[in-house]
Amino acid sequence: MPLTILLMTAGALFVHGYHPYVEDAEIYLPGVERILNPQLFPMGREFFEAHAHMTLFPNFLALLAQITHLRLEVVLFMGQIVSIFLLLLASWKLASLCFSSGTARWAAVTMVAALLTMPVAGTALYIMDQYLNPRNLAAFATVFAVARILESKYLRALLWLVFAALMHPLMWTYAFSFCVLLVAMKWLEDRSEAKLARAHVPAGITGLLLTIPLNPKTTPAYHEAAKAHAYHYIQSWAWYEILGLLAPIVLFWWFDNIARKRDWQNVQRLCRAFIVYDMIYTIAALVVDLPARFESLARLQPLRCLHLLYIVMLLMIGGLLGEFVLKNRVWRWVALFLPLSLVMFVAQRALFPASATVEWPGRAPRNPWAQAFLWIRENTPIDAVFALDPNYMHIDDEVGFRCLAERSRMADAVKDNGVVSMFPSLAEEWWTQVQAQSPWQKLTLENFDQLKRRYDVGWVVVQQPGVAGMECAYENSAVKVCQIR
Repeated sequence: MPLTILLMTAGALFVHGYHPYVEDAEIYLPGVERILNPQLFPMGREFFEAHAHMTLFPNFLALLAQITHLRLEVVLFMGQIVSIFLLLLASWKLASLCFSSGTARWAAVTMVAALLTMPVAGTALYIMDQYLNPRNLAAFATVFAVARILESKYLRALLWLVFAALMHPLMWTYAFSFCVLLVAMKWLEDRSEAKLARAHVPAGITGLLLTIPLNPKTTPAYHEAAKAHAYHYIQSWAWYEILGLLAPIVLFWWFDNIARKRDWQNVQRLCRAFIVYDMIYTIAALVVDLPARFESLARLQPLRCLHLLYIVMLLMIGGLLGEFVLKNRVWRWVALFLPLSLVMFVAQRALFPASATVEWPGRAPRNPWAQAFLWIRENTPIDAVFALDPNYMHIDDEVGFRCLAERSRMADAVKDNGVVSMFPSLAEEWWTQVQAQSPWQKLTLENFDQLKRRYDVGWVVVQQPGVAGMECAYENSAVKVCQIR
């Protein structure tokens, strides 16, 4: 069984890709890099340390790198492989508690593996990201915790939840609230339906309240950051995202009916609990999202509860298909999972068209922006401060500058924006720096001189053909790296 899951892990890696320095890696990896080299990032640390101080993820990775004497990029790659393997292993464990046939169990795990990078409704989350981050580590831990709850092994479940909490300060609370709900429902199985309904609400809300900092005040700068994160606000979701929120209720009700006829007790317990879980957090989202005065409370993102729900939903769908449709017919398995995998592969290539599907450790990047960032890491002073287009991550396949170049930069309008949406106290400084770099395409040599005097910026990364009058030490087909004299 472990060998089969390892082969599925390798397949998932090639289907969904691996990009170690993209998206939220820009938030989490600089914390690791600074532990390994305290001289890094003399400017702008507050935009990644806000997250780093709330998780042991940077300390955990730095410790692994120090103990193994491996380069950080190798540790990241190995960590991603282990994360995928453990999520599939946790899925197998949970499927084994739900389905008696091996066909259903393997179909459940294969469904999760095939759809690892499926978006979770309107939450801006995937089942698993294409790079190592705290969410990936918390994901498998929460699935293991749910499996242990079904087995009534509460201490082991608690240990998995503690691990998830140490890795991610928010995602574990959803799993905790679901586990509390599951235990409460088990305890009340012989009670009346009315008593059961009254018992559900405190279980879900307890987990949510653990995360609420009661600070509803906002500023104009914070409002600018919040506008770029419409997924925090349920009223901004598209109709198909709302469908992704409500459809699981119908699906779990259907699965519950099937399970009742087959006497699958664990499937019934999970389905009924997830129906209530989804409804509770939907109500919570409406409470914190709709009143304008609670704008900053929306950063709690109660609908990220859907992450755990979607993992189990995919597992249920796969298991039921294996039980009733796929069975032992090889051609049916191929007809289902090959097109699914191809669709996911094509979608990932569309997201990262300028980068290799799997960015192997030690291999030179294909992306010209990443090539420039790597040159900067190897050829500029460690205390150099850079400025570049505040929206550069929307141009360069979402590759992060800080985490790859390992150099300081002024605040950007993409990832630092996300940090501000979670930590409003940073809003004013963030907005001031972004405005100082806007509109980027119209900045001249005189504007760069002002950035140097005000923020000690010594270098800029500009798109081709560059800015007249600048001395550029490096250039490729996409960008130039220029020094401000």
